[in-house]
Amino acid sequence: MSSRTVIRGGLVITASDEIHADVLIEDGRIAALAVPGTQNWTADRAIDATGKYVIPGGVDAHTHMELPFGGTFASDTFETGTRAAAWGGTTTIVDFAVQSVGHSLREGLDAWHAKAEGNCAIDYGFHMIVSDVNQETLKEMDLLVEEGVTSFKQFMAYPGVFYSDDGQILRAMQRSADNGGLIMMHAENGIAIDVLVEQALARGETDPRYHGEVRKALLEAEATHRAIKLAQVAGAPLYVVHVSAMEAVAELARARDEGLNVFGETCPQYLFLSTDNLAEPDFEGAKYVCSTPLRPREHQAKLWQGLRTNDLQVVSTDHCPFCFVGQKELGRGDFSKIPNGLPGVENRMDLLHQAVVDGHISRRRWIEIACATPARMFGMYPKKGTIAPGADADVVIYDPHAEQTISAETHHMNVDYSAYEGKRLTGRVETVLSRGELVIEQRKFAGRAGHGLYTPRSTCQYLQ
Repeated sequence: MSSRTVIRGGLVITASDEIHADVLIEDGRIAALAVPGTQNWTADRAIDATGKYVIPGGVDAHTHMELPFGGTFASDTFETGTRAAAWGGTTTIVDFAVQSVGHSLREGLDAWHAKAEGNCAIDYGFHMIVSDVNQETLKEMDLLVEEGVTSFKQFMAYPGVFYSDDGQILRAMQRSADNGGLIMMHAENGIAIDVLVEQALARGETDPRYHGEVRKALLEAEATHRAIKLAQVAGAPLYVVHVSAMEAVAELARARDEGLNVFGETCPQYLFLSTDNLAEPDFEGAKYVCSTPLRPREHQAKLWQGLRTNDLQVVSTDHCPFCFVGQKELGRGDFSKIPNGLPGVENRMDLLHQAVVDGHISRRRWIEIACATPARMFGMYPKKGTIAPGADADVVIYDPHAEQTISAETHHMNVDYSAYEGKRLTGRVETVLSRGELVIEQRKFAGRAGHGLYTPRSTCQYLQ
């Protein structure tokens, strides 16, 4: 069945342009843009976007639905998590499939396909967490790139769980230099951090705020520097995830000034929250335990600066929610047992619009860091991340004047608290289309589990 939708009268914002235009959607794709009122398009559905923004659906390239961690699981399933993403104007996620030590990449990828298939409200892809580098794993990396899993995450943190040593990291980087894959790095010196954790607990320092104190900014910077040098030796590109410290931003800026293919991502929690949250009394700080950790407030200005100067290119969420009751509480009396992660997939687009309102970034930069660049970085552009003829009709009608207050009472993530509880924002998602189908219509959910399709990806589009 052929279907046509026309969106009339809105301000279309992409990473490169802002134009008042009518948008024609045919059979799930953008068919045309035209000066408002000049085309007498007939359509099955007409949407009036007068006074609103018409923007590409967000691309959140860092989520963890149903992730096993610390003896429990992230509280959002692919069904609840992708529904919440849609409510927040995100129409594509790239989640992380996990290789367990002693198992193949294929087993991990198959397990994540089984979790997601038929359950997602929006489109999705996968990165692969590589926990066990050996000759078989390295061969599998080539096969995964060929079938559209083109990015691999490694950890310099979490010894005994996800940790890779420098030799394993170098081997994987060398392989990605050959097969076109992109290594994504969790850059923290986990071996040194474990020593500091042990010493803090021995001193009786057990509260959540000590999570931030032992995971020192210098150990993020050191690991970032080391990852850059290993990538340089391997001749491989590098993408550093969830950058939180100004010292780590400085390492990325230096590498990029040297002409290296090094990229950096930060997350809303580092832009809007700080160690003040980790220090909240009565164990409330546990809600804000994530890794890399929240930093003192003065780091925020350097992160915003990095986003403006393009030393940081992407804002993803690292959405990995754990309920306060029964999950975060596992760490009462021992901060090292608090499951690491924050909910945020529903809040990213709105928080970044607030950054536009506050003067941190421009409207086009908002779309660039939240839609276009993640799509390009992970091989999905221009199918995703823009509004142009031929692109998937992943479109958000955004009301820049609506006011809202973030709260766990009203959010759609499957978690019992909000990291931004009570925060007032200007701007709100009104209507969301995924491949031309309504998912959110005038602030009502109109989507369904199973609409979202798995999206194989090409290699990073910033590399020759």
